[in-house]
Amino acid sequence: MRSIHSRIGVSLLLLAVSAVHASPARMKELVEVQGFRENELFGYGLVVGLSGTGDNERVFFTSQSISGMLGRLGIRVDPRDVRSRNVAAVMVTARLPTFSRPGTRLDVQVSSMGDARSLAGGVLLITPLTGADGAVYAVAQGAVQAGGFQASGGGTWVQRNQPTSGRVPEGASVEKAVIPDLSRASLVFNLKRPDFTTAKNIADVMNGALGAGAAKALDAAAVEVKVPQAFKGNVVGMIAKVELLEVEADQRAKIVISERTGTVVAGEHVRLRPAAVAQGGLQVTIQNVQSVSQPGPFSGQGNTAVINNASINADEESRAAVALPAATSVQELVKALNMLGSKPRDLIAILQALKAAGALDADLEVM
Repeated sequence: MRSIHSRIGVSLLLLAVSAVHASPARMKELVEVQGFRENELFGYGLVVGLSGTGDNERVFFTSQSISGMLGRLGIRVDPRDVRSRNVAAVMVTARLPTFSRPGTRLDVQVSSMGDARSLAGGVLLITPLTGADGAVYAVAQGAVQAGGFQASGGGTWVQRNQPTSGRVPEGASVEKAVIPDLSRASLVFNLKRPDFTTAKNIADVMNGALGAGAAKALDAAAVEVKVPQAFKGNVVGMIAKVELLEVEADQRAKIVISERTGTVVAGEHVRLRPAAVAQGGLQVTIQNVQSVSQPGPFSGQGNTAVINNASINADEESRAAVALPAATSVQELVKALNMLGSKPRDLIAILQALKAAGALDADLEVM
């Protein structure tokens, strides 16, 4: 029964990937316009209102931050006199989307920097968020939704997920607009998965939709498009038209392996050459049995002792060698691999050995 489940699981994974790559894909899923990207923002802030789960006095930068914040409000406090466990120093991060306008709301991520036990129930104070250029692009503030919880009592301690990080939904407001230039004479479309064949196909499809000579593949990762005269002053309309085009996307043959979960996923271009496979397993079992040895009654000699008796047993599974035929399609590959009757974790080792022997035409990616 276990081998049957293994065969079904591998078959479904292989066939699912084959079905996905059999039909054309929209251009929107394959490319993105160069220069139109998200920007990373970060800032340093304080979370207040914690129920005794914040940083302690040993985290001196938190005390300095509290003292500095109160100083700006006209209250002078020496950082060494700060004794509050209801405040935590945090790093605040966010992603600024392309074409963000002032007033746009962003989600922010809040992460503890000190030894705070939990951010649950806290409120993030106003925090400027800067980009890589040092300019302030957004300001964050709001109630923190922690990603977990922690409880302790009577020597028992329970934690679920990560209570020292959380989110503030729509907690940041954009203050500085980021608007790429749309008045350029040409645009470059970057492929999300570089491939020479796909780049050529994209250029051909664009030339058919925008006019001959409008698009040219620069390399495996970029296609340059000259804005046609019909779309002068309407680059948004041209990009919208291009995004809806469909193109045949090609890619290298690849098998993705997850050793943690025993998952194997293969694409449609994987090819198998004739090969012979002999695979078995070695199982070693060690049992420890304890017995008591004690001296004879009224002997007055020796002490009662516990003796460990270990027994070791090795079982080697023997299987006949299997001749795998050549496979040029996903269906044939599934049929060939099912002939082995191996579990997914054994199949991982077999695929790696087939690749090393030159019988598998595909890249192996181990996750």
